Amino acid sequence: MGGVYVQQYAPVLGSLAWSSLVAAVPLLVLFVLLGGLRVRAWLASLIALAAALVVAVVVYGMPVGMAVLAGTEGAAFGFFPILWIVINALWIYRMTVRSGHFDVLRRSFGSVSSDQRVQAVIIAFSFGALLEALAGFGAPVAICTIMLIGLGFRPLRAAVVALVANTAPVAFGAIAVPITTLAQVTNLPEAALGAVVGRQTPVLALFVPFVLVALVDGTRGLREAWPVALTGGLTFAIAQFAVSNYLSVPLTDIVAALVSAGAVVLLVRARAGATTSRAPVPVPAGGPDVGSPDGPPSNGAFGGGGTPDRADAPPDSRRDVVLAYMPYVIIIVLFSVQQIPPITKALNAVTVKFRWPGLDVRSPSGTQASSTSFTFNWLAAAGTILLIAGVLTALVLAIRPGDALRAYGETLRELRTAIATVMAVLALAYVMNLSGQTITIGQWLAATGGFFAVLSPVLGWLGTAVTGSDTSSNSLFGALQVAAAQKSGLDPVLLASANSSGGVLGKMISPQNLAIAAAAVGMAGREGEIFRRVLLWSLIFLAGMCLLVFLQSTPVLGWMLP
Repeated sequence: MGGVYVQQYAPVLGSLAWSSLVAAVPLLVLFVLLGGLRVRAWLASLIALAAALVVAVVVYGMPVGMAVLAGTEGAAFGFFPILWIVINALWIYRMTVRSGHFDVLRRSFGSVSSDQRVQAVIIAFSFGALLEALAGFGAPVAICTIMLIGLGFRPLRAAVVALVANTAPVAFGAIAVPITTLAQVTNLPEAALGAVVGRQTPVLALFVPFVLVALVDGTRGLREAWPVALTGGLTFAIAQFAVSNYLSVPLTDIVAALVSAGAVVLLVRARAGATTSRAPVPVPAGGPDVGSPDGPPSNGAFGGGGTPDRADAPPDSRRDVVLAYMPYVIIIVLFSVQQIPPITKALNAVTVKFRWPGLDVRSPSGTQASSTSFTFNWLAAAGTILLIAGVLTALVLAIRPGDALRAYGETLRELRTAIATVMAVLALAYVMNLSGQTITIGQWLAATGGFFAVLSPVLGWLGTAVTGSDTSSNSLFGALQVAAAQKSGLDPVLLASANSSGGVLGKMISPQNLAIAAAAVGMAGREGEIFRRVLLWSLIFLAGMCLLVFLQSTPVLGWMLP
């Protein structure tokens, strides 16, 4: 079989245990560099990729050329479709900041209620979920943190609230890129994975708003604002379940976020100010723990959030408010239109699918590795839809072509290290998966039998905590979860989904997200303070997710699965 690489799963002394220890070296390198030595994410990812290549070639006997080609395919997948979405989504956001419409949007949210507990649910949870749905990769934390500060939150509290809120929607973030990636690396149906995740993260969504209210105002907040928390969480959970299972996986968080925000706004209006009568007193923008005395910092991780509001500033016109919401309306309309079958078919008609050149990898049974196929759906891709939405946004907001192009260039410069990190992590995942390293670890872990269902979300949590991305975590551990499930007799779809559902809980403690939150509020270098505030919540939610997945793997809650 010339030019073909046949995977082997126990290359070290014929032992899965010893082979797993060696196969785990690239992951250990990544974890130690990021978590222990605090090396920059892009550099740590490149070093870990180099370690994976060495293990693949020296230990697993993969030809050098094929190992490198596996890495190039992963890097290409990291850029398209993943980064293609992030770049275009953040370009739209940057244009709204440049035009001043982001400030109008922030003031519009603030006008709903002066109660910070309500603002935490509407902005950090519901609007943050919409931002996660459209962009992900740290954008919701940066943007929501800036908005909360603009409404009077102390910076540290704003950062903590934004981080804790950025959990439930993460698995379906960036137009469901984590699920798309999981389907790609596991060869499992995207719809099936989305359906199962849509029966796990809604349980989390029920509780997150209550935590946000408690973070803002303690037990008094829970006593007085529990109807807001319940309404926001319950409506989000129901919509997330229904859309992911019966409508469209990519649209899941968009619909859930809008339903949740709308329900909370209606409740607040119906209560006629009852929730604001004893609102916590907002802290002025120049409070004791603010980085800048002039208001919200303008050097945030994603370009800042505009200018502070003047007390004597005239109210925003209805036209300005409508224009501020238009970019999101445009995005929702475009993605909704894309779901119409004839249009979906037309967009997919020009999709190119091909086997990555020079990459012929087979399992020991002779089956072709599915991840050697690359799908270039350049017209139907979510990133392309967002690019079209960006052009329409520029037209609607009357942004000159030159300014729009400059904003695009600034977005690329801003994301340059994130681009390198994501491409390197995906390259690492593909090298490990195609060489057989991932399957080795999975088969070894499967020896724990049914107990692996408890460990499954922990792997996802660990992957996201280290890489800062549920997508990257799914790339690293998706195939491992499937391999372990098949070996231990558990449902592969359940455990692969658990990787993503557990991964969302690692988002709030990831070094990248902490750095984004700290930079957004002018607290660079004080990430440790934020970390200590969110770690306990991350662990509590993780324990709950582990219990849920374990019970779903048994007859106790097995009925929850499709």
